[in-house]
Amino acid sequence: MVFASMLFVFLFLAANLVSQLALKRPQAKNIAMLVFSLVFYAWSGPRYLLLMMAMVFLCWLGARMVESTERPKFWLVLTVALCLGILGVFKYTGFFLQNIQSLFGVPEVIPAIALPIGISFYTFQLISYVVDVYRREVPAQKKYWVLLLYASLFHQCIAGPIVRYQDIHRDILRRRTKPAEVSQGITRFTVGLAKKAILANGCAVVADHFFDLGAEELAAVPAAGILLGAFAFTLQIYLDFSAYSDMAIGMGLMCGFHYKENFNHPYLSDSAGEFWRRWNISLGTFFRDYVYIPLGGNRRGKGRELVNLLIVWFLTGLWHGASWNFVLWGMYWGALICIERFLLGQRTQAIPKPLRQLFVFALAVLSWVLFKFTDFTLLTIALKGLFGLNGNGFMGVDVQLVFQNNVFFLLLAAIASTAIGKTLRQMLKNLARFGEKGFFWINGGWEILHPILLLLISAMALAGDSYNPFLYFQF
Repeated sequence: MVFASMLFVFLFLAANLVSQLALKRPQAKNIAMLVFSLVFYAWSGPRYLLLMMAMVFLCWLGARMVESTERPKFWLVLTVALCLGILGVFKYTGFFLQNIQSLFGVPEVIPAIALPIGISFYTFQLISYVVDVYRREVPAQKKYWVLLLYASLFHQCIAGPIVRYQDIHRDILRRRTKPAEVSQGITRFTVGLAKKAILANGCAVVADHFFDLGAEELAAVPAAGILLGAFAFTLQIYLDFSAYSDMAIGMGLMCGFHYKENFNHPYLSDSAGEFWRRWNISLGTFFRDYVYIPLGGNRRGKGRELVNLLIVWFLTGLWHGASWNFVLWGMYWGALICIERFLLGQRTQAIPKPLRQLFVFALAVLSWVLFKFTDFTLLTIALKGLFGLNGNGFMGVDVQLVFQNNVFFLLLAAIASTAIGKTLRQMLKNLARFGEKGFFWINGGWEILHPILLLLISAMALAGDSYNPFLYFQF
């Protein structure tokens, strides 16, 4: 079950909200939320629910031992190692065996191990919880089922953001649903749903038209087609990822949970470093606080800082998928950030900001080509084709038709990826607050009507189109 589906929106989510609003006591709300979350996760594979419950038990017990014994570091290392070991078995066994097979010819048969949905997200959440208990930043949770609720919250357990226990444990124990936050949550959810069902899915159609091809067909795509496909995928991946964070944040507000922002218009960045302070903020924060800083951060000289950054970006790439193209993608961003930090410094500030933003956006487009193709043969063809090195020419009739048919849609998706809508929305609020009376009524009407309109348009898009790719399944 995914957020952008009729079943989820009009049955599952509606029933969950009714239960949360009808129940008064926090414990009753939590029990109901736990039941809904377990059903949601089990929907895609009941056997993997047992794996999640076992990992939660492992971390619940490990954190209790960290807090109550004289050997906290031993129990921390053991618990984290076991969690990473389980993640490694399910996510990376096939990857490592394929590499060994290519080098040594063994094993003859590589076992097919299915990847449990969301295992990367809830594993990192549980690790952050145990580490925070070790650091005395949060007390160990004494009730197993409460920690299970934290890890399995259906708002974010399969698609993020990575939510830390210390950020929401008070919400779990004594949250209240406030009418203003319910209203904000509904608006935020419908915005995310529209971004996914209308914009991201529409961009996916354009991207796959040029990229979802075999080697011979891809080699024949003109350079402009590769560029158009890369541009569409760049919009798709942002709109898709940020949409699920929007929906998670919105659903949390409806129920009294307060999740932190995860995307902040990254395509407006004017440096690679700023891009990663705006993109998937919860993941970047996790690697900063639990990998980069414990390795020494920037406290041990530039040489060690460089090594630490490269380690972080290697792991960031590998986290996204068990394939060398993800590692290459991570190291690409790591190299850009290192170049900025150690070679360029403040020199780029002399360049006008719009030009810096355009350059960083071009770097992002290229990075998503690396991200898109797990097959290195196809990746090489796409990169060569982008620069016309396949003998593929620059323009073709098919590219012209696709561009003409989708130019206004892609323009709308590009605008939705910026802060223009947020800025206009704030201007209307300010006019309603300090301007003429007419703006007050316009703002009030917009507050009521636009979530309804977005929900209806999204529902029509979902009902009329079976193409609804879910990028998070690979994590």
